[in-house]
Amino acid sequence: MNNISFSIKKPLNEKVLSYAPGCVEREELQKELSRQSSIVVDIPAVIGGKEVRTGDLVEVVMPHDHGHVLARFHRAGAAEIAAACSAAVAAQAEWMRVPWVERAAVFMKAAHLISDKYRFLLSAATMLGQSKNAYQAEIDAVAETADFLRMNAAFASEIYAGQPVSGHDQMNRLQYRPLEGFVFAVTPFNFTAIAANLPTAPALMGNTAVWKPATTSVLSNWYLMEILREAGLPDGVINFVPSKGSVCGQTVLQHKYMAGIHFTGSTGTFNWLWREVAANLEKYVSYPRLVGETGGKDFVFAFPSGNAEDISVALARGAFEYQGQKCSAASRAYIPRSLWPEIRRQLSDMVRSMKVGDVCDFGNFVNAVIDESAFDTITSCIDRAIESEDAVVVCGGTYDKSFGYFIDPTVIEVSDPRHELMETELFGPVLTVWVYDDDNVDEALALCDSTSPYALTGAVFARDRREIMHAMDRLSHAAGNFYINDKPTGAVVGQQPFGGGRGSGTNDKAGSHLNLLRWVTPRTIKETFSPARDYRYPFLE
Repeated sequence: MNNISFSIKKPLNEKVLSYAPGCVEREELQKELSRQSSIVVDIPAVIGGKEVRTGDLVEVVMPHDHGHVLARFHRAGAAEIAAACSAAVAAQAEWMRVPWVERAAVFMKAAHLISDKYRFLLSAATMLGQSKNAYQAEIDAVAETADFLRMNAAFASEIYAGQPVSGHDQMNRLQYRPLEGFVFAVTPFNFTAIAANLPTAPALMGNTAVWKPATTSVLSNWYLMEILREAGLPDGVINFVPSKGSVCGQTVLQHKYMAGIHFTGSTGTFNWLWREVAANLEKYVSYPRLVGETGGKDFVFAFPSGNAEDISVALARGAFEYQGQKCSAASRAYIPRSLWPEIRRQLSDMVRSMKVGDVCDFGNFVNAVIDESAFDTITSCIDRAIESEDAVVVCGGTYDKSFGYFIDPTVIEVSDPRHELMETELFGPVLTVWVYDDDNVDEALALCDSTSPYALTGAVFARDRREIMHAMDRLSHAAGNFYINDKPTGAVVGQQPFGGGRGSGTNDKAGSHLNLLRWVTPRTIKETFSPARDYRYPFLE
């Protein structure tokens, strides 16, 4: 019998490799890019541990070379999705009884496989399928994914260790049960790490999952599924069902044991899911847990005391890394008139030096947006800005989709602080700047707080600590992740728990114990050693 009391200490974050010229990892990654570019992968659904091929094939293409097919996946229909729900329910009976340390071991082994054996495979798949450059893919697909899997094990250890006080005549315990049913994990295209975390975080706590990956990230997500199986994940614990969103949602949300939704995606889709859950409440065994990270219109606010160079670099990186396709990307900036000429000059020089193109060319800082729909949406907004009397294109504004979905990094200055480009989430390489008068800081802060319906990330630049404190107070609910003298992107698991409020989600902080608490339903157990022998209390005498 195993009577040890085991705890998992918080690990160090996974080291991020540089891929600088001449290093071994650069050569290995280039070999893997070449290998994956030469094959077409057949991707099935995985239901109850069995690979299911429906014959309804959907092509996975390179966004930066949309004529190049990387894979074809078998799209799951309503019948397959219903089978996945049943498989998840059946698997939970055994999985929830597996000791938590054994569950954690599966995901910690997966983290090791990702950071070692499959490092270049997962990075290359993310680069080719989601058009990320080598460094962005390394940060995401390897480092952050491994961090989620390892850190969550440590967070679970802390949660399970939390127990109430017991008196001499009793024993009190908290049992952290999984939810009564499965979790519906709906994952986005832009982060392989998020695709890994959304089904595995609930599974770590004893839940099972039905996982619907984004159709534009199925390749890297399929490799994640294969790695989890190699790490020892039992059949049916996570069921992989690439499918059409509406069909998957309608089928899953009808199931009585749909116990929770772990979602990252658009605000509109999450709102639809929430409404559908509300409409089906009588069907469920228990109230589902709804956890969502949704849209963002993230800001950079500069005080007149801010450093122009620091602000310029933060804008360049924050707005244009991964083509602005991060929920946290710098999308709107409030710049004082005294700093704008210098920032405009420095930022324009940086943007014009950014190379745009294929991910296999490591000299390209910017690559393609994810698909034609995204391309058309973003470029139509650029076109309206070009034609508008209230906007001036500072740099960029050009694009081409003949070969890949390329949009040049674009900076637009607007005269109206409530311009469409200051309010609407674009999810692309477009930064909008509004210049305010130096003596109207409070007015600019009020606009920053009220203009957008989102509240995900934001950054403030200032030298004076009083200004920083003032901004933190005035922008109290404007961002769930608040940065001081730094870009508003790049949250690290275990260091900056991630999530926002308002129209940006439920702020359940992925990358911390707070998220894991959403996937348990605690039970208090009191055992009395000396039961009462008389109903009467002493005061009655």
